[in-house]
Amino acid sequence: MCRENIVRMVAGTFIIVSLALARFVSPYFLLFTAFVGLNLLQSSFTNWCPLEIVLKKVGIGRCQGD
Repeated sequence: MCRENIVRMVAGTFIIVSLALARFVSPYFLLFTAFVGLNLLQSSFTNWCPLEIVLKKVGIGRCQGD
């Protein structure tokens, strides 16, 4: 699996989990959902994502053929 796919998978998982937590635990978990969305938005403009930096350091490469 490549970095871009892992970033999308983690972001989607965080959003789904935080929505479930907002529904069953506390609506304040929607703030985490907003944080993930804002991070995705800023990374589309700046091409900088903290998770990509971590994945690069552990040796996971970019997607080939995109």
